Amino acid sequence: MKKAKVLVVDDSAFMRKLISDFLSEHPRLHVVGTARDGQEALQKIEQLQPDVVTLDVEMPVMNGLETLKHIMQKRPLPVVMISSTTTEGAENTILALQYGAVDFIAKPSGAISLDLYKIKDKMIEKVLLASEANLRTVKTKQKMSMLPQKQYSKIEVSERQHVSGNKKIIAIGTSTGGPRALQHVLTKFPATIDAPILVVQHMPKGFTKSLANRLDSLCDIRVKEAEDGEVIQKGTAYIAPGGKHLHVKHVGTSLTIHLDEAAPRNGHRPSVDVMFESLSALTDYEKIAVVMTGMGSDGTAGLKQLKMSGKTFVIAESAESSVVFGMPKSAIAANVVDEIVHVDDIAEAVMKHVQV
Repeated sequence: MKKAKVLVVDDSAFMRKLISDFLSEHPRLHVVGTARDGQEALQKIEQLQPDVVTLDVEMPVMNGLETLKHIMQKRPLPVVMISSTTTEGAENTILALQYGAVDFIAKPSGAISLDLYKIKDKMIEKVLLASEANLRTVKTKQKMSMLPQKQYSKIEVSERQHVSGNKKIIAIGTSTGGPRALQHVLTKFPATIDAPILVVQHMPKGFTKSLANRLDSLCDIRVKEAEDGEVIQKGTAYIAPGGKHLHVKHVGTSLTIHLDEAAPRNGHRPSVDVMFESLSALTDYEKIAVVMTGMGSDGTAGLKQLKMSGKTFVIAESAESSVVFGMPKSAIAANVVDEIVHVDDIAEAVMKHVQV
């Protein structure tokens, strides 16, 4: 059995030891070294040729973001960020994901987390997953992610959009690799898009607001973290808050968002299945459902229900562009997908159905 070689980077000797010990417990992981800051990490990467790097966000000398930029520009590697849950930590984590990090782990209680054992299994799972991630397109994606402002080609809305009286709603589900994939898709929607957009991105509490704010700064459409009870508007993307399921309900002639903390579905809250199943009750809407990069099968059961409810077109991200081809693969295998599309072309595929 081939072991994935891991480099652990953290400015705390205690955290380096703890993370190394936890990862070393797994038979498929081998910690080949540690580094106390970004500069040392770059040297160790050259010396040790790791398969995966765990990288602390906040470090002296060279912080996690700067280190990540160097890694992605010189020799892209799967990187899992280790983040604090402070507002600044969350914002930097979102930037890291858009610069090319595969995933992140939130420390349970600050920079020195004595209770790191609480997330040991999740850490091992994410590092293992990162070791198998598809980084073939990360150079292109990373260059786009680092642009300071909106510089992306937009899809023009044709006059046909307003001919049909059918109401449309777009729903997107994603997980590992999702923040970068969402940037590829949402930045290409025009502000005048004739539909609201609902998004479930697997992410813990405290990070989804930073994700929404970052995407809002880059997009022509409005992007926000969803709030309980708010009326859904066209031209706005609503991201389910970490730790809450997102449902949609009719209130009079309007659609409103309902959030709850019901039990996780298949380990996820928010769950893509819960959102898709909620939309299946909207018989007066045509649904365009998108499932993108992510581990596991969340979304497949919900897509089956959406398909049974009728008036649903399903798009899955291709294996070529998915960082982790789990969720799309599951949906494709269940025969509920109408079109398989590279992430660069998903927005165009969605717009074709919004405009019909």
